[in-house]
Amino acid sequence: MDVEYSPFDHATHQDPFPVYARLLAEAPVYHSERDDFWALTRHADVSAALQDSARFSSSHGPLLDVPPWGPDAPRALSFVAMDPPRHTALRALVSRGFTARRVAALEPHIRGIARRHLAEALRRDGGAFDFVEDFAIRVPLDVVSELIGVPGSDRDGVRRLAEASLQREDDGTGRISQRGLDAGAELAAYWARLIAERRRAPAEDLLSVLCEELDDQEIIPMLFVLLSAGSETTTNLLGHAWYWAWRNPDQRERAYADAGAWVEETLRYDPPAIGLARLLTEDIELHGVPIPAGARMWLLIAAANRDPRVFPDPDRYDLTRDTSRMISFGGGRHFCMGSALGRLEARVALQELAAAVADYEIDPAGARRSHIGNVRGFATLPTVVKPR
Repeated sequence: MDVEYSPFDHATHQDPFPVYARLLAEAPVYHSERDDFWALTRHADVSAALQDSARFSSSHGPLLDVPPWGPDAPRALSFVAMDPPRHTALRALVSRGFTARRVAALEPHIRGIARRHLAEALRRDGGAFDFVEDFAIRVPLDVVSELIGVPGSDRDGVRRLAEASLQREDDGTGRISQRGLDAGAELAAYWARLIAERRRAPAEDLLSVLCEELDDQEIIPMLFVLLSAGSETTTNLLGHAWYWAWRNPDQRERAYADAGAWVEETLRYDPPAIGLARLLTEDIELHGVPIPAGARMWLLIAAANRDPRVFPDPDRYDLTRDTSRMISFGGGRHFCMGSALGRLEARVALQELAAAVADYEIDPAGARRSHIGNVRGFATLPTVVKPR
């Protein structure tokens, strides 16, 4: 039986790795007529495509969803849906908030945020709390909100609107729901008010920097991207680290002792970003399969990270392995500029968890995955901990 794959299928989304294994072995170039895309799964092919921005263009956006996939994607997704030279200019502007020095200086502040939210979570119901809602969402959202300049009193509301704006229809099409559209409009209105405040009274934050260089219609989609990419991906990384260390108790002691290795193997094993879409600009042939110019390409990062040609015994969660060739943050011109910050946030948060929690259990029946775009993560992760 031929392998079948759809990134919009909720059943596949629950556990996609058996399908990825078949794609890697049987269909390294996979064409879906129903969903209108071509998927690449092998590490060598995905890595090469990520580096080749001329043939694999970002001009239609990184998401398969329709919309925002298409020539209007930059209006919704800013520089992540652009090629040079505009991408280069906007990325350089935003990267001023993510310099190595600035990220390193954030560690004590991130640790304080993690400790505060963890202390609040541990006070709930005798150590029973939702790991995602009560901890994993809150830490990265606070960090990126402070970088942007979102006041503390607004953050819970911004988080709720941001989550709702990403909700898809439950019909397998990947389309944004009406609830998502309404929340997106409300969040855009909030961003417009915050921009107006910064234009009147600049502050020491990234939004004030953007206000110096760009108009409102350029800033608003950029804020959507920064909030989503800067919080949702780290939330999902933390949820996966917590879950897979629980599912693999033989790795728990090492995870607690080396949060850096815990982060890196989790990024390889179950990355927050499943894949990235690209527009093919010329006819090519891969593995004997012709692919026409104009094709919607789906670069399956999560499958490439399980390619046995690169990672021996790829389905084993092993914190001792060499993860240096994983591509969880993309590659080429669009390599994630927040990768260092995301790694730092996750490492610090997991260190604080290891210091405060002697042991824990997850209720698998209550664990629920989100079904949002090109990311994979948990919406809920009920946990009971034994504090130290």
